[in-house]
Amino acid sequence: MRAIIVSLALIAAACASGPEIAPAPDAPPSPFAASRGSALPPPAPAGQGQTAPPEGVASGGIDFGQWRGADPNAYQPRFAAQIAQRLDGKSRTQARADLEANGFACQDRNGATECRIEIMERQCAHDWYVVLEAQRPEPVSGFDVMCLGAL
Repeated sequence: MRAIIVSLALIAAACASGPEIAPAPDAPPSPFAASRGSALPPPAPAGQGQTAPPEGVASGGIDFGQWRGADPNAYQPRFAAQIAQRLDGKSRTQARADLEANGFACQDRNGATECRIEIMERQCAHDWYVVLEAQRPEPVSGFDVMCLGAL
């Protein structure tokens, strides 16, 4: 038994003090910086700083309903119908002002105005969106929920 322990200790010592392996002479230089701590901080996550809309009517007049417990498949068509009716007949500038008054963050991209509310609550991402395009008479709008750990 003593011989086994001594031989295991010798093997462990030999492995721990083995020769260092040098990189191959034709290996490209390492892409990792030699000095530590010089990286820039990561960018802030999208949607940070937005607050959750109220359950019910927002101060700007959009009724967000009981969104926390809502089934997205049932909630989304009602939300889209409300947005289409609310923005009907408004110019893109008026529609954007209306959405921003209700908590949406809007920006112009590729000839369209995209407005969103993106929040994280209880391990779930909630996303309300409205896209206003010149070619479409009605806005494209919707509501999505994605939860971490969901199958």
